[in-house]
Amino acid sequence: MSGPLVRVRGLAVDFGAPAVRGVSFDVERGQVVAIVGESGSGKSVTARTLVGLAGETARIRADELTFDGIDLTGLGRRWRELRGRRIGLVVQDALGSLDPLRRVGAEVAEALREHRIVPRAAVGETVLDLLAQAGIPEPAVRARQYPHQLSGGLRQRALIAAALAAGPDLLIADEPTTALDATVQRQVLALLRERAAAGTAVLLISHDLAAVAELADHVHVMRDGVFVEEGPPSQVLAAPRHPYTRALLAAIPTAATRGRSLSGTIPSLDEPGGRPEPGREVVAVRGVAKAFRIRGRAPITAARDVSFTVRAGETLGIVGESGSGKTTVGRMLLGLVAPDTGTVAFDGQDWAALRGKERRAARRRVQMIYQDPLSSFDPRYTARQVVAEPAGHARVPELLGLVGLDEATVDRPARELSGGQRQRLAIARALAAEPEVIVCDEPVSALDVSIQAQVLDVLVDVQRRLGVAYVFISHDLGVVHHVADRVLVMRDGEVVESGDVTEVFARPRHWYTRELIAAAPGRAVAGAAG
Repeated sequence: MSGPLVRVRGLAVDFGAPAVRGVSFDVERGQVVAIVGESGSGKSVTARTLVGLAGETARIRADELTFDGIDLTGLGRRWRELRGRRIGLVVQDALGSLDPLRRVGAEVAEALREHRIVPRAAVGETVLDLLAQAGIPEPAVRARQYPHQLSGGLRQRALIAAALAAGPDLLIADEPTTALDATVQRQVLALLRERAAAGTAVLLISHDLAAVAELADHVHVMRDGVFVEEGPPSQVLAAPRHPYTRALLAAIPTAATRGRSLSGTIPSLDEPGGRPEPGREVVAVRGVAKAFRIRGRAPITAARDVSFTVRAGETLGIVGESGSGKTTVGRMLLGLVAPDTGTVAFDGQDWAALRGKERRAARRRVQMIYQDPLSSFDPRYTARQVVAEPAGHARVPELLGLVGLDEATVDRPARELSGGQRQRLAIARALAAEPEVIVCDEPVSALDVSIQAQVLDVLVDVQRRLGVAYVFISHDLGVVHHVADRVLVMRDGEVVESGDVTEVFARPRHWYTRELIAAAPGRAVAGAAG
């Protein structure tokens, strides 16, 4: 049929309260259309309405809601003909979407078999090809593994491979690159571009304005359920007209934002004085190495001869691809993984030499902030209980105040908090032990740009007040450039480059660092933000 593949006019969705109001847009064959905005803006609800997954309580009204001329209102059982075969969906939570009892290869093969895309004899080979296209190394090995055996990035790529298996006419990608490092993100964006060039329509839902700038043909900016601005990326992201769009761009961390508040919620960060000078050496890592042994396979080297120091009040960034050894180094700092060789010392005390009370006391001096804080909280606990457990009830107001959580939050269950509130709560819990060092493992990668800005401001403000040191692990070079004083670049378990963060990113010496920088998307957005 002629005309747009997807046509939406006057879409409204409510769940007792309006979530989407009067939204209209088209998606042409071979076109990438992006919807951007904060969490709760209505962008994911809009996308899920196109596959009949808005939810049982959703009330949907539209003047027109069609896919290839098919009216999507009241399809009932006919959704089975469209989902997977003609409309593919990639969501952010790969672990919740993949069957934990089924191997990854079987997950990808399901659409091939159900819709008879290829002959039965060719299913296995096609699965490996799809996994390879999605940027998964050793696809034959990964196809035999279960989702919990893969890293977050690998799980996300497996989900993308499954969504593309049937060659859908429309691919809805809801935050498809959130958990991915820069080089893998580049592979996934290239894959989406290739599909669009071959005629697939792509609806991209994302808070990553850099990825949107690189991939999209048309951008809609959404706030409180309505589109506030739209147009080509060169117009919307380079010369925004609406104040909300300008605020989103201003919240993007880059080299130009160092030393100032991203969110505007902590004005003191913009006051003169700069970053305080680092204090005494609190961490010394000397020549640590770690290999993991898996039955039936050669040992996997996660770290090899890694050495660095961290001073009080300093932030050390660690960057690299998934599997580079970043998280293993962080876990050795916490004493959760013992190095095979080398030493990890705090104020000259080697972890390996500590026993009993000494070891427990040392454990309080180094804390962790995870990418998904909810998984580290007791789901029965309120915010007050999460913080009071290590700190005692008397210190709860002080700690919540440090991270900007108000009294209205304190007695709500942690599972009912927003992503930004949970991450602030995670920071408060980490501070409860009065640590000297906090390991931050991808603490803002799952947050939209404005909430990410608030959390980064909190981390910087806490460091200025308390002098705590951060080891900041991230795949986002812009975030690291904003928060870090020095940076380690890791590849295959080794530190290939280190030094002052601005010096390393401005004049990288190692080819791998140059590749990471080149892979980071959306330079135009960074320029507009700065």
